[in-house]
Amino acid sequence: MTALTIGDTAPDFDLESDGGGRVSLSALKGKPVVVYFYPKDNTPGCTTEAIAFTGLMPEFAKAGVTVIGISPDTAKKHDNFIAKHDLAVRLGADTQTSTAQAYGVWVEKSMYGKKYMGVERSTFLVDSEGRIAGIWRKVKVPGHAEAVLDAVRAL
Repeated sequence: MTALTIGDTAPDFDLESDGGGRVSLSALKGKPVVVYFYPKDNTPGCTTEAIAFTGLMPEFAKAGVTVIGISPDTAKKHDNFIAKHDLAVRLGADTQTSTAQAYGVWVEKSMYGKKYMGVERSTFLVDSEGRIAGIWRKVKVPGHAEAVLDAVRAL
C-alpha cells in the first residue's frame, strides 16, 4: 500500500458516528473536509486534540469546512467522549480499521518494547473536489488544530 500524497483522491469512507448517525466523505463532496485520525477516546493527547478542534469549530464553520475525527472506538464510546468534554466535532467509528488502513495510518507501534498495531495520529485536508490538499503525519497536538485552520484558510 503506497502512502497517500497531496493531489491524490481521498479514500471514501462510510462510518457509524456519534449520535447514532453515519458520516461519509462522499456525502460531503463539494466542500472541504478535515479528517483527523487519533488513537483512542479519553486519552490525554486525543482529548486535548479534540478540545482544540472544538474550540476552533466556529472558524472552521465560517470557512465552510467539516471536521471529522476518526478512531477505532465504537460510536457509543464516541458519544461518551463528546458528552464528557462537550465536543463539537463529528466522530467516526472505524472499528474495523479499514479507513485507517486506506489512509495509511494503521501502523505498527511500539510501547515499552511491545509492538502492536495502532493509529498514527494524522490529519488530512480534503478539498471540495475530494482530493487531498494537506497531510500532517505523526501529529504533535499543541498548535496542530491552528495549523490545520491556517491551511484551510489558504485553500
